[in-house]
Amino acid sequence: MTSEEFKSEVLPVKNKLYRFALRLLGDVEEAQDVVQDIFLRLWTKRDNLSEYRSIEAFAMTMTRNLCLDKLKSPASRKETFDETREMPDNTTPYTRTETSDTIRLVKMAMDALPEQQRMVIHLRDVEGSDFDEIAEITEMSLNNVRVSLSRARKKIRDTLIKINSYEFSNN
Repeated sequence: MTSEEFKSEVLPVKNKLYRFALRLLGDVEEAQDVVQDIFLRLWTKRDNLSEYRSIEAFAMTMTRNLCLDKLKSPASRKETFDETREMPDNTTPYTRTETSDTIRLVKMAMDALPEQQRMVIHLRDVEGSDFDEIAEITEMSLNNVRVSLSRARKKIRDTLIKINSYEFSNN
């Protein structure tokens, strides 16, 4: 694989890998380091990448494995990430606060999920990966991916309903 082919086939998945690493690690700098490390590894394997059915799925699997290794290490730490910074400038403070609170609650609910469900819901609902890609990345059967996604969504929905019901019942 030439450098031009690498740039056109592999580099476009950079943002997807970063968001996935950030979701797993919760640390901006660690996620950037993981993505950089993944691209170095992909570059060294560039001549063998044609053997893989999906380079993106292979890169996502590598990212998952490296993130899990980092999380197991005693030096892992968490840092917050603010998605509201990408909101339009003309957003009202009320809307910005509501959005920020909702994102925080969804993140909290996602963080409470088992690791497998957290990965599946991130890959499907945040990254937009299809079920076959998720099955390949997570090394799960297609049916298990669907079940995990369904359970994760239900847990998040139940958590948000419970929180909102509690908030409104105190008024």
